[in-house]
Amino acid sequence: MKRTILIAEDEEKMRRILEVNLQDQYHVLLAKDGAEALEQFKENEINLLLTDLRMPGKDGLSLLHDVKRLRPEVPVILITAYGTIESAISAMKEGATDYLLKPIKMEEVERVIQRALLQADLLDENRKLKEEIKSFYGIDTLISKHPKMIEIMGMIQQIADSKATVLIEGESGTGKELVARAIHFNSQRGGFPFIVVNSSAIPRELLESELFGYEKGAFTGAMRRKIGSFELAHRGTLFLDEIGEMPKELQVKVLRAMEGYRFMRVGGTEEIDVDVRFITATHRDLKEAVEAGEFREDLYYRLHVISIKLPPLRERKEDIPLLVSHFIEKHKREVKDRPLEISEKALTVLINYGWPGNVRELENCILRAMLLARSSRIETEDLPEEVRGEGGRETFVVPKTNEELRRVKWQLKRRVEEEVEEAFLKEALKRNRGNITKAALDVGMDRRQFQNLIRKHRVVVKDFKGEASSHS
Repeated sequence: MKRTILIAEDEEKMRRILEVNLQDQYHVLLAKDGAEALEQFKENEINLLLTDLRMPGKDGLSLLHDVKRLRPEVPVILITAYGTIESAISAMKEGATDYLLKPIKMEEVERVIQRALLQADLLDENRKLKEEIKSFYGIDTLISKHPKMIEIMGMIQQIADSKATVLIEGESGTGKELVARAIHFNSQRGGFPFIVVNSSAIPRELLESELFGYEKGAFTGAMRRKIGSFELAHRGTLFLDEIGEMPKELQVKVLRAMEGYRFMRVGGTEEIDVDVRFITATHRDLKEAVEAGEFREDLYYRLHVISIKLPPLRERKEDIPLLVSHFIEKHKREVKDRPLEISEKALTVLINYGWPGNVRELENCILRAMLLARSSRIETEDLPEEVRGEGGRETFVVPKTNEELRRVKWQLKRRVEEEVEEAFLKEALKRNRGNITKAALDVGMDRRQFQNLIRKHRVVVKDFKGEASSHS
């Protein structure tokens, strides 16, 4: 499909020359002055504007201002005489993409147009990529209906554009980095770097140079200058994960850099200024660490401007069904021809499990189950042994009244009956290799009765085809 170019030129002969030479490659629209060009621009999807700088009435500079106000992404190329070159350079500072000097050569016109359209394509691709990244790490990625998490989502929107330091607290696997990324990518800094430094993953003797960088010759082996994370995060966000594990002797240097937004590379003599937003995270109770003398009190208060405490998964079990569906959807592309649903019994086991590794452990569990599932849906037996062991134990609230006691007993009785019924059904199908008629005769039921049981327990009969029980 041809791109549309709008040409604004008051000389009819020049308009015609440009149209004839460009119409094979582009859809060309013509305007004799700036006012007509602006009307054309408003009424059509223009990909590039080629305009003379000097025109009666509305000139090229005025047209440039209007076009950039309406659609700033559209490239504008100015045509100018040598005597007005300063005006063209001034126009470029105000948003023009390029300029051509009269008398123009068509080879040069075509080359400048191609270059401007390519640049516009790259900028558009970059913008779309940023939007895609923002949607991937946006607030919508925090899957939850728990009141505390909904409150946190609202807080993220409130604080995103602030430069205030954020401390995210929570157990391992609760999604601290996900929250940090949501803050960054929903802020005005979202188009700039998000740099992660995990204090517990880097040897203490290397952490300072990782954060601040070093100059050539700063120590044995420093063969060239290294740019540190503080500098790499300029105009963006520096996420200091597990800051509670940072050596105390380094904490004072980090505090000084965070307070002044300036630092020196290891072995350097000049201070470097940076514009950085700091987000930190820890699984430790930093207040206890301060009291134990393991963490600096002044740094603690510098970090604690805005605090977000993420609840562990065991405290928001209502989110487990949502998260399970999300992870199945997330991994279905990489795990083709695998189950896209989970049985109610397996889901109950997941809800009953304590999840010491939180959301991260749940995601790994679902991915494993999808890979190892023996049927078209995830069943209890596809879950890890430790999950089945703890999650498989029935849990209930201890009754306080006789009415509650009767209800709990009835619920437990019903669960046991359904489990026995399902096991009975599956065993019959195994013995008879998935043949419903034979299985029904084998257990002394008519075929319709047996099919009703299959529908009730949503058993997939084809999973038993060709499979015979060892008890037969």
